[in-house]
Amino acid sequence: MHLTVLRPTAFLRSVFFATAVMLLAVFIVPGAGAAEPLYGKNLSPIAGLLGLPSARSAALTPVASMAFAAHGALASHSVFESDTGEALRLDGETHRLALEWRYGLSPAWDVQVEVPWLSHAGGSLDSLIDGWHELWGMPDGGRDAVPRDQLRFRYESPIDAIDLRDSASGLGDITVALNRALVAQGAWRVSAGVGYKLASGDEREFLGSGAEDAFLVLRSGWAPANSRLHVQGQAGYLRAGNSPILGAEQARDLWFAGLGVSWALYESITLLAQMDSHGAPLDSGLTALGASSLLLNVGARWELNSRWALEAGFIEDIRVATAPDITFQASVRFTP
Repeated sequence: MHLTVLRPTAFLRSVFFATAVMLLAVFIVPGAGAAEPLYGKNLSPIAGLLGLPSARSAALTPVASMAFAAHGALASHSVFESDTGEALRLDGETHRLALEWRYGLSPAWDVQVEVPWLSHAGGSLDSLIDGWHELWGMPDGGRDAVPRDQLRFRYESPIDAIDLRDSASGLGDITVALNRALVAQGAWRVSAGVGYKLASGDEREFLGSGAEDAFLVLRSGWAPANSRLHVQGQAGYLRAGNSPILGAEQARDLWFAGLGVSWALYESITLLAQMDSHGAPLDSGLTALGASSLLLNVGARWELNSRWALEAGFIEDIRVATAPDITFQASVRFTP
């Protein structure tokens, strides 16, 4: 059976262009350090191996202070795509728990460490997602052509082949980042960061890429005084290490960008939405591997008090197949 994923429409290309324009505006319009944007990762089994950083506030952690967070996510994969000489099947679920620690080294510097744990399995969401698609008359992307709740990550090309069909779990690739405040004036915050992803995850089980990555990122935030609206964005460059699992078709130089807005609905409740995108992980004719991603991240935050905050939301693959079908996520943040 030959199944292909639809290419992005002109509308989606327009959305991407608008996002890029808005991101540029964030960097040139006077603004400010807002609250944290939504945490989010592309958990596609291939793109998820790369050390692409999640969005974070341009405001740094105060000097000699710490901040902790736990980010949990559950992603459902359903991609069946083929092209001349290439075939891809991503069917299953990925669970990820990331523990994050930040420390303010000085008024202008902070350090950030993220330690992830991952699991790939057949999962249990297929029937729920199938029912949702049926209820709204949405296409199922080939889900009905394969058994439910089974794991199979497989990619074949004339020069490479990767395959995972048994459940796997363990430590992922640890990331360390150093961030520097550039502007902290009025409503405007700008910071820059450099990060390094270790090869601590087992690449044979899709828990890591098997190589070290490095990235540079510029972040900005805008929050007018007494305003319920916060706007934040980031843009950067990732230099990926030579991954033994991704092979000769791997893209080594990737860009990434994102733009998010938050609206304080009540004193303790904030609604958030953001668009995130990054370059293709492989030089491939398949949309899922050779096209840049476009993700919509939507959620809400409940600030229990000045120290604790809870978040919940979901991520959709606006550019179909370049990210999981859907990702459910939740975070707990704590500032001592």
